[in-house]
Amino acid sequence: MTVKKKAIILSLVVSVVLMLAKFTAYFITNSNAILTDAAESIVNVIAGSFAFYSIYLSTQPRDENHPYGHGKVEFFSAFVEGILILIAGVIIIFKSSYNLIYPHPIEQLLQGTIIIGVTGFINMVVGLYLIKVGKNEHSITLEADGKHLLTDTYTSIALVVGLILIQLTNIIWLDSLLSVLAGLYIVYSGYKLTRGSVGGLMDESDFTLVEEVVDVLQKNRHNPWIDVHNLRTQQYGHEFHIDCHVTLPYYFDLNQVHREISQIDELINKSGVRKAELFIHADPCLPECCNYCHMSECPVRKEAFNKEIVWTPEIVIKNKKHFENELL
Repeated sequence: MTVKKKAIILSLVVSVVLMLAKFTAYFITNSNAILTDAAESIVNVIAGSFAFYSIYLSTQPRDENHPYGHGKVEFFSAFVEGILILIAGVIIIFKSSYNLIYPHPIEQLLQGTIIIGVTGFINMVVGLYLIKVGKNEHSITLEADGKHLLTDTYTSIALVVGLILIQLTNIIWLDSLLSVLAGLYIVYSGYKLTRGSVGGLMDESDFTLVEEVVDVLQKNRHNPWIDVHNLRTQQYGHEFHIDCHVTLPYYFDLNQVHREISQIDELINKSGVRKAELFIHADPCLPECCNYCHMSECPVRKEAFNKEIVWTPEIVIKNKKHFENELL
């Protein structure tokens, strides 16, 4: 069993146990604030179940119908989890607003407070673990699930503080007010998660990955690599795809071109940058490239070398050779 599957199974089991504990706390206290936390736990269980299936599917090998693999399902999983969180938050706000106007008695808050505090601590530990595994395995699903559990932790902390205040002041309507505030935070968290997943589904560029790739190329650039442009990234679950254009001397034969492109691929995948599949298009150089070309013994040079153009993410993502920009 893979590390990702073990992590998501742990998350699912913990979510079920904590959901039962929180509903027990609600039944003995009749607290709206505790019901808020318990209701979000239902979302945890549903989202965890969907996340488990998405991770299982994302690890399946490529096939004829999915030549890029099944990794995109992880973004869909994160989107579903975000929508569920949003719905839970809206329901919590409406119910708590009603009870703010028409309050009802609550009891045994000390026991309920202890249960919520313990569940919040457990969620924090599991959430941090899922985020760590998600980053190591490049799993958007695990990171989303971990962030969701941390959101649950923050609401639990706020609820514990609020429940203590209620016990000290005996102001009952604070319970519903606290629940409304927690619901607003849950809605905000759901929006952020949904926004991130939509970006992945729409192939939004991973700018951090672009920076890593450009940094490696700049520090290890070879003289024949005259420029790099139109660099783009895509993520399919744990897999990354990078495509770009590389300008090479126009008189290179096919073997030389292949060798240079293979060296770029090997450099990216052995330099500590995340493992990626590269698609590199070779462009022939033009006379206008001469003044920033490092090929000192070039047999067809038309102009002397002037200065190096330092590769930055802002430069390499443009779909233009460098001389077409404002660089010289």
